[in-house]
Amino acid sequence: MSSTQSESVPYGAYHKTCVPGYDPELAETGPGTPMGEYMRRSWQPVCLSEELTDVPKAIRIMGEDLVAFRDRSGRIGVLQRHCSHRGTSLEYGIIQPKGIRCCYHGWVYDVDGTILEMPAEPKDSNIYDTVYHGAYPAFERGGLVFAYMGPPDEKPAFPEYDAYRYPEGTKLVGFSHIYQCNWLQVFENLIDPVHTSFLHSGEMTVDGVDASLKGGITAPQAFYSDLQVVNWERTRNGHGACFISGRRVDDDVVWTRSSEMVFPNLVQIPSVFSSAHEARHATLCMSRWHVPVDDTNMIIFGWRHFNDQIDRYGDGREDDCGYDRCDFIDGQSRRPYEVGQRAPGDWEALNNQRPIAVHELENAASSDVGVYLCRKLLRDVLRGEAPVNTSRSMNDDGSQTLHSYGHDSAVRLPRLEDREEDRKRIGDVGLKIFHIVAEADAVDSSERRSYILGRLDELDGGIWEAAE
Repeated sequence: MSSTQSESVPYGAYHKTCVPGYDPELAETGPGTPMGEYMRRSWQPVCLSEELTDVPKAIRIMGEDLVAFRDRSGRIGVLQRHCSHRGTSLEYGIIQPKGIRCCYHGWVYDVDGTILEMPAEPKDSNIYDTVYHGAYPAFERGGLVFAYMGPPDEKPAFPEYDAYRYPEGTKLVGFSHIYQCNWLQVFENLIDPVHTSFLHSGEMTVDGVDASLKGGITAPQAFYSDLQVVNWERTRNGHGACFISGRRVDDDVVWTRSSEMVFPNLVQIPSVFSSAHEARHATLCMSRWHVPVDDTNMIIFGWRHFNDQIDRYGDGREDDCGYDRCDFIDGQSRRPYEVGQRAPGDWEALNNQRPIAVHELENAASSDVGVYLCRKLLRDVLRGEAPVNTSRSMNDDGSQTLHSYGHDSAVRLPRLEDREEDRKRIGDVGLKIFHIVAEADAVDSSERRSYILGRLDELDGGIWEAAE
């Protein structure tokens, strides 16, 4: 019997004890690795603003030990952690009006790595001119601290997406949650929307598991039997990807939803709240960066978007966000083991694929199209086989921003009697809406929403009674 045949028989675990290695091309992100160098050429969140207090914050990002601080003049510093003099950790440094002072011999470093003081050295020491401590450009916005860790002469502008400012009055609030696994298995979870129908079907309370789950998870079979209709598309000339899902709300209305990956590690997520399902076309609820700590740990840093369009009924609270806290979605952060066993969420499912998921042991199914599309597109970018990213950048005057593909859109679509034909029609209308949103890239940001709404009116006749 061949090895393959022996693995296909009952009680065949004996033949499956050899675990192959992980995929280093996509998983490893340290200095000099293909993925690590790709990520270093984008702005990355490295901590929350609330973590910068009157003492420095030791952080580890993509295998590098760093220290972050806000000096007493309000400037942000992200420096290599060990002092350039004798290697003492700057996490024990003293924050200065300008820069940070090493506790060991008093050397003071500015936020760009310039040595400002060496108390025990002559004023004319050539060390002032020849030594610069390792530093990365950094800034803070919306409760997140961002750093650029790539080649200094290749530093890009921070990508400004329309959803960061639209609708008017949008407030971005930072949060994080910590995972004990490789960055990729958390990132690619976004483009696997089918998992939400199973993993997120239980009900949780703040203090533990809902009583209905204490005897085991029993999700409604009707929900399983009417799974969302999903399509996947690449975006930004292969530098990103979307899933487009649709589900029937009632006999007349179909709700479509699209979330987007923007490589290397950003995801843009539309509303997870029911109020947006009633809107004609709703914008993003979250932006999340999946940042490696090292190859077996990572942190999601994100913005929760607060505005009247997403929180129409006041169902979002800013205090649900914070350090390792995303309380507006259950199962994203660490919980007691017994709670996770009875009502598992993303944290349990993703951490326990192994510290680094082994792709060779997977048995791909039709619902995994998005995951394998994501991996292929990432490889194409790393190997230089992807076309140039055609996303539009912001003009100097701020009049044009990058457009977001993520959205919730509801359209009138009468139910067909044949269930399979109805599902096919739901998938088709989801793709049509995706192409409308994609075509709107050619429209100025100030006119983009009205263009999309007009095209949706053309799609279903413009009969829409839900409140905007």
